[in-house]
Amino acid sequence: MPRPAAERTVGAMATTTTKIQPRALVRASGGPRYAVALAVDALGTGLLRPFLLLYGVTVLRLSAPVTGTAMTAGIVAGLLCMPAVGRWLDRGARSTVVAASMLVRVLGVALLLATPAGHVWLFATAALFLGIGNQAWPAAHAALVATVAQGRERDAALAGARALRNAALGVGALLATVCLAGGTTALRALAVVTACAYLAAAVLAWSVHVYVHPAEAAPAKDRDDEPTPRMLALLAANVVYVFCLNVPEIALPLVLVTQLHASPVWPAAVFVANTVLVVTLQVPVTVLMSRFSRRTVLALSGVVLAASYLGFLAATSLGNGWGAPAVAAVSVVCTIGEIIYAGSATALVTALAPAHVLGRALARFQLSTGFGLAVSPAVITALAPLGPAALWGSLAGATLLSASAVAAEKDQGTRLGGCRGRARAGL
Repeated sequence: MPRPAAERTVGAMATTTTKIQPRALVRASGGPRYAVALAVDALGTGLLRPFLLLYGVTVLRLSAPVTGTAMTAGIVAGLLCMPAVGRWLDRGARSTVVAASMLVRVLGVALLLATPAGHVWLFATAALFLGIGNQAWPAAHAALVATVAQGRERDAALAGARALRNAALGVGALLATVCLAGGTTALRALAVVTACAYLAAAVLAWSVHVYVHPAEAAPAKDRDDEPTPRMLALLAANVVYVFCLNVPEIALPLVLVTQLHASPVWPAAVFVANTVLVVTLQVPVTVLMSRFSRRTVLALSGVVLAASYLGFLAATSLGNGWGAPAVAAVSVVCTIGEIIYAGSATALVTALAPAHVLGRALARFQLSTGFGLAVSPAVITALAPLGPAALWGSLAGATLLSASAVAAEKDQGTRLGGCRGRARAGL
């Protein structure tokens, strides 16, 4: 029987991709509409997320500790929802889950706008919905990409989506910074634009209509024989690896301004350089690394990150004169490590997980990522006053240990690249 036009079977791809064409990359990322949805969603996130604390303090007149606690509670609550998200994905939903993660954030921003000054519980509820959406989106997005692309093309598509998202986040944050001169009125306007962006992105994401037939995701025999991969070493190591994502935003500004007494221009320059490097190099580096196994690349990223942490330790010893330029130079190495890590970690999880438990595997991975991102600010700010050796030495040692654990862990239940089942996609 001929297959309907809207239905597509995703076949196995070559194990190594040496060149990715832009058109093929967009197609492997979910199609043009989905790429636009990602960009619009990230633009909206960039408009508000960096200034959510400022919104609570200036618009709602809450204290900084109360605002921060509410935001942290939202992140934790979002993590607690991940098992349910994983089960939903394993029932075959793909674009619906992505759209839902965006719609939940629309509700969060709407509650934020409706919160009167001084009402902490409404703000906490808004932060809760924003946290749920922010935590659910990465797993849902990775599952969608893994449904429409295979092998190394899938890895490049995940990398391309990250580059696109970082670019849009940067543009959104830049626009928001320009608008901050308008005070509380501007912050409320940014929130309105953010809600509209999330809503538009949700409609676009839902419109691609990607889902999987669970019964066809894996034969019955495979479902019985293939266990859910535990990936204990990988998940534990990932908690340490994700500290690198907060180095440009937390660790380096703290060191540059409070310890080296450098101008605030230096941390700003480091952050901009990090964004530009991720946007321009994420896909090329991921494709370049495709000649090696994903596990080897992930372990290598840990070595690069650890080397950069030791580089920061050496740079801070130079003092106030050359310390800041040296830290900025080493930050490039740290960003390269971050790029290698981001291009291999999620890709390794999608390669290891049997198709019928892909959602739960990605949910577990997001739990480890979210936990690492949640605790890293507290760990970094606790270690920094103890001196550069305590901060950078600890990070380097923990990251090297994590890289060793990743390299030593054996792959169990690794599925074949062609086993993704049938997806319906109106791309």
